[in-house]
Amino acid sequence: MHLELTPEALLTQLGYSVTEQTLNQIKRIIENTEGLEKFLPHIPSFSDALAVEKGYLAMSNSEDYLKIKCDADINADNLAAFTELVSRWADKYKLALKKVDNKNTYYIIGLK
Repeated sequence: MHLELTPEALLTQLGYSVTEQTLNQIKRIIENTEGLEKFLPHIPSFSDALAVEKGYLAMSNSEDYLKIKCDADINADNLAAFTELVSRWADKYKLALKKVDNKNTYYIIGLK
């Protein structure tokens, strides 16, 4: 089955309201992230997997990328599981990630 996520559907999947501002932001993210359209069908399952490890996908406020983030108040075991999950998904779907220094945050900058 092929799942195509429109910008509106992607916003909803990520938990955002569809407004002119969020729609413009997600369109910039899609345009800025090379190859993202190939990964979009996997966003729902990736989001669900992240939630198990207290992580989530969101739009970055500072850069036109989707970010993968983990809650700051997790324990070391959860953090290790979150980091492993992000690494596995990045390898599986050939995602190029940029780690934010000193934070449990990664930007999806494109496909490798």
